[in-house]
Amino acid sequence: MALVTGCGQRYGDPKPYDTLAQVPEKLAVSGTTIMVGDPTAEVTVHLYEDMRCPVCEEFETTGGGPELQNAVLRREVKAEYTLASFLDDRFGGSGSKKAANALRAALDADRFAEYHEVLYANQPEEEVDGFTDARLLELAERVDGLRTPAFESAVRTMKYRSFVTASEHAYETVGTEPGKGPGTPTAVIDDVRVPDEINGALYDPTAFGKLLQLIQDNPGEWQQYKDYKPLPDPEDYGY
Repeated sequence: MALVTGCGQRYGDPKPYDTLAQVPEKLAVSGTTIMVGDPTAEVTVHLYEDMRCPVCEEFETTGGGPELQNAVLRREVKAEYTLASFLDDRFGGSGSKKAANALRAALDADRFAEYHEVLYANQPEEEVDGFTDARLLELAERVDGLRTPAFESAVRTMKYRSFVTASEHAYETVGTEPGKGPGTPTAVIDDVRVPDEINGALYDPTAFGKLLQLIQDNPGEWQQYKDYKPLPDPEDYGY
């Protein structure tokens, strides 16, 4: 699938959002996924992330994340987020779970997208359990109107513990091994998982932007990747 640029925004599209604060966001019917953007947008990007994952941070801050955000603001794409928390078990602590809970609380105030951006911009080292209650509340002050008594209570009491658990389970169910998710970040665009062969586009802003445009302009071609199987490595056959 060639990564070639398209023609950009089409005539007659609705007016773009000016800021993330204007973008609609809600909890999906599944109860485990947070949806951000114009619900009528033609392309859907579903991300599986763990808030402690440094590769997720790379995607969100210097990779395709800013391009995704711009596409959401232009109403061309809607984003969906399933928040995993397996890194707490791997490295100890509860930062992934606490961050996921705080993000769910931010959704109550329609501030998920803004807070999500702030958390990744201030992500602690993966091995450091840095997303404590105090730190999450401190970072919430950087989002206008987010740190309220209700939000603070939700963070301190892990109000959305069941959401956190269910979201981790939802992440695990898309993996190929029982009880193990596919790794983070995993991106599924219009129900097609980004193939490993072009997975590098997730970390190249220009390539990711072109990929989104190509999918928007040629959705049928992208769907051909749904059942894509990479060719076997010749070394597997002793060549």
